[in-house]
Amino acid sequence: MEIGDWRNKIDELDEQIVKLINQRAEAARAIGELKRTSELPVYEPKREQQVFDHVCRSNPGPLADTELLHVYERIIDVMRTLQRREN
Repeated sequence: MEIGDWRNKIDELDEQIVKLINQRAEAARAIGELKRTSELPVYEPKREQQVFDHVCRSNPGPLADTELLHVYERIIDVMRTLQRREN
């Protein structure tokens, strides 16, 4: 494949990633609503560690777990912010 072909593939993958991140955001928002009505904290370090452990177990590479965790730390930070919103 040529560089243009690879870039087209990346564009297609990015579209899928955006769709999945938004689906994850919908789930996080729903959980945020439940937390709010149940007066539970948004920040749950044990649950976040479970997510990190799960994605590392699911990681086939080529990203190292530490690199993948950097991505997920940011995703979870954004999801926490979303849960704190009162929409």
